[in-house]
Amino acid sequence: MLTLSSRDRLPAATLTSSLLVMAIIIGALLGHFAPDRGQWLGDNVDTTLLTMIGLLFFSVRLDVLAQQAGNLRFIAIAVVANFIFVPLIGYGVASLFMAAHPLLMVGLVIYFVSPCTDWFLGFTRLAGGNVALGMALIPINMALQLLLYPFYLQWFTPHTGAIDPQLIATTLLHWFLLPAIAALTLHYTLRFMLGEQRFEQCLTFADRATPWVIALLVLQIFAGNIASILAHRYVFAWLLLSVFVFFVLTFLLSEALSRGCCLDYPEHALLTMTIAARNAPLMLAVTMTVLPGQPLIYAALVMGMLVEFPHLTLLRRVLIVLERHPYPSRWLHRRNSG
Repeated sequence: MLTLSSRDRLPAATLTSSLLVMAIIIGALLGHFAPDRGQWLGDNVDTTLLTMIGLLFFSVRLDVLAQQAGNLRFIAIAVVANFIFVPLIGYGVASLFMAAHPLLMVGLVIYFVSPCTDWFLGFTRLAGGNVALGMALIPINMALQLLLYPFYLQWFTPHTGAIDPQLIATTLLHWFLLPAIAALTLHYTLRFMLGEQRFEQCLTFADRATPWVIALLVLQIFAGNIASILAHRYVFAWLLLSVFVFFVLTFLLSEALSRGCCLDYPEHALLTMTIAARNAPLMLAVTMTVLPGQPLIYAALVMGMLVEFPHLTLLRRVLIVLERHPYPSRWLHRRNSG
């Protein structure tokens, strides 16, 4: 979901949100009224997972990093925010609301610590943010969250029990590093063979196919595990409240960093969106391989996605208001720069 133009990313995000709702409903109905078929779907997720992983990595564009080499200050601010401050906020919120439900807490923490690598750019564009600089964050966010995933799992989710670090490393190697190498090799081979214009069509197809693959994966999760999920249905209200509180706190963080670092509005909008948006699809794939057979953890990740899209839409409106009524520190910064 990384290659559509920024103009097309918001429709793709809206489509993903709609498909998620339909996938949850259809999967739940299948699992409840046709449990044998639901179980079969739940037991055959490996192909769907590998397809989604391949599409995600195939769409990554590493060449944009070189184009934004002069913006290291902003990139450093975004990295510190996304991989230090936001995880601490996320762990605090999950511990406060979900400590009595450890598996849901694990899912929430995984969701909270993983910055988005796709649709945040569509919302950034609509808010008037710096989309070109945002493209440079995509490979950085993807690489760092995969590298840090084992450490976050050990530090923030002790309820998962003792997990062999070697097992996590092996899983990431076979399920993510090798598919990433294969997907990126195919990416640059096709780019060379087809030329830029025809290759862009391949990237657009991959981008548009990804929401459907995510929806199929969610359908399989709910079809195969609806009984376990329904047994905890009353807890999901607290889970949604946790996500809401997390989004409020991360917005305050983005405002504090933007003001403290005197960011101009385009970078302010980008920082706000990259801090707000999370990367549930990739983390869902990672978690299903590292922590198999944990439907409540997966359900928490999916529920976070459902709240995220309305939040980003509201955030875009808030940022536009802020652009029209800039806070004093930014006005002074612009005046001094002029």
